[in-house]
Amino acid sequence: MIEPFEHYLLEDCPYGDETTELLQIEGEGTLKIMSRDTGIAACADDLAEFYEKKGLEVTFFLENGERFKENAVLFEAEGDLKLLFKLWRISQTFLSMTCAIATKTKDIADAAKAVNPDIKIATSRKTHPGFRKYELKAVRAGDGDHHRNSLSDSVLITQNHFNVVGSFGKLSSMRKIEIEPRTKEEVFQYAPIADVLLLDHYTPEELTEVAPELRKLNPKLEIAVGGIEFKDIPKYAAAVDIVVTTAPYYAKPFDLTTKIDRL
Repeated sequence: MIEPFEHYLLEDCPYGDETTELLQIEGEGTLKIMSRDTGIAACADDLAEFYEKKGLEVTFFLENGERFKENAVLFEAEGDLKLLFKLWRISQTFLSMTCAIATKTKDIADAAKAVNPDIKIATSRKTHPGFRKYELKAVRAGDGDHHRNSLSDSVLITQNHFNVVGSFGKLSSMRKIEIEPRTKEEVFQYAPIADVLLLDHYTPEELTEVAPELRKLNPKLEIAVGGIEFKDIPKYAAAVDIVVTTAPYYAKPFDLTTKIDRL
């Protein structure tokens, strides 16, 4: 399996850096990535590991979950100038995305936990191809969790599964069994055998009314909701155990800048 950063580098610099070669840049230098935004750091340690594998010295980076303010330095390294120029853009873009995801997750988590301190903010598996590893890690840095990492790590019986298999009885699995019923009748039918019920398309008022009834049927049941706007999260938080969201993956990338100097 190709190392993700090697793939990013191969994509951005498949044959060579025409500019540094034209200017005949040689020698040692420093690279410093800074943010024009305030936020939460994520995945700088992964970037540092890659730099060190390439023979560069990482002199500083922010830890996962660490808050930073405007004009803060997120990452510093030194070494071969030609290599620093090659890594500059992919490094800056990478951190602009991971920090934005962590920050968006933290904003959602804070809004929900202000109402329900025990609620879980869990992101879906609708990640961008080739970037899941870091998107999931950035979510954790922002006080979030994962609804599903992949099809291989959990059971989620969706409305499409119901359309194909129809009804079913008690199931046995080593994984938690999550069910997304199609109708209110199915909600009450499957509440006793589910570990989690995913109840999209319910209003906060409807969930507030139905949640206590479902928990009487199954005291261990967790109730999840997805597909809701950020502004509505506090309204749902009091009635549910889990908010499933894809929003952090589509957070606006941070405004970062990079400075390279000669040593």
